[in-house]
Amino acid sequence: MNMTFLGSSLRDLYRKRDSKRRRASSYDTTGGNRDYLKIYPGEKIDICNLQGAGCITHIWMTMAPLNDVMEEYLHRKIVIRMYWDGEENPSVQAPIGDFFGMGHGITKNFVSAPLQMSPENGTAMNCWFPMPFGENARVEIESHADEPIKFYFYVDYEVYDKEIDSQLRFHALWTRELTKGIEGDVSNALYCFGGKNTTGDENYVILEAEGKGHYVGCNLNIHNLRFTQEWNWYGEGDDMIFIDGEPWPPSLHGTGMEDYFNTAWCPQQEQSTPYHGIILGGGPNWSGKITAYRYHIEDPIMFDKSIKVSIEHGHNNNRSDDYSSTAYWYQTEPHKTVHPILPVKERLPLPDTLPFNPDDLKKCFDY
Repeated sequence: MNMTFLGSSLRDLYRKRDSKRRRASSYDTTGGNRDYLKIYPGEKIDICNLQGAGCITHIWMTMAPLNDVMEEYLHRKIVIRMYWDGEENPSVQAPIGDFFGMGHGITKNFVSAPLQMSPENGTAMNCWFPMPFGENARVEIESHADEPIKFYFYVDYEVYDKEIDSQLRFHALWTRELTKGIEGDVSNALYCFGGKNTTGDENYVILEAEGKGHYVGCNLNIHNLRFTQEWNWYGEGDDMIFIDGEPWPPSLHGTGMEDYFNTAWCPQQEQSTPYHGIILGGGPNWSGKITAYRYHIEDPIMFDKSIKVSIEHGHNNNRSDDYSSTAYWYQTEPHKTVHPILPVKERLPLPDTLPFNPDDLKKCFDY
């Protein structure tokens, strides 16, 4: 017999609940004030291994160096993974900062409905995505940092004495690609607006999943690698979401990158709302690093067999930039195999300015 579970809306708060609240945390079990775990370079640890049926309802995490000197790009060097119901291949794998909504190896204050970074300077990371499990849930942290860290966490969850009411499990996956656009000297008009994309084959892929479920959004990080005095807007790329193997044009075909993220007119103003926002707006002439998010909480995108979420890197995939993203979705198990995450050197952000040559960098492998 399945159990019906209540949501978190204000309207439901008065209703009787039969589950129990529990928490796994890094508190000092001796009663002292060392409320953290020490994690050393190269170490992989389980911060919790929950047994029975339940649902993770909230995660809070923060980190600090043991030596009191904050390590650069620490939030790209620490990896979070999650496993449901005894699986050996993770359902969640991402650098910890990217998982909590902000890329480029940094943190920044912002507020969305499912993910938030809070003061000081975004280092208090929160996740509100519900994560159900039928038999057990395991959360793993792996450090590729140069120095030992202090790791603080809460994993808040509910436990149930009956079978949970869904076969879908939470998933999140980070990926990165140095995109390849037009080669050689071309006019700025051609670079920005030329050509036609009638297949979507060369788009940047945010998510490819197999099974039945629904996609609930992503955050996208772009590093504009083009140095020019000409018009240098990094967007113009259409989002294309292919459901169940459909051909081009897909059922969900957008009109431009900023439009998918619910903004308009080549924006740079930073704003965070419950379901969409720009956390990092870039520099003059859209230079430097950008982060935007779109979470489909009220409008999830359903699929019966498969889904491919993609977006052009510039119109007609003409631009060569540094893209990374974290996708979030729910689906039946088993999921498509998640390959090992990129080595730490290939996860780190590129320098903000010259000198560097993207052509000399090792191309990130495809998932």
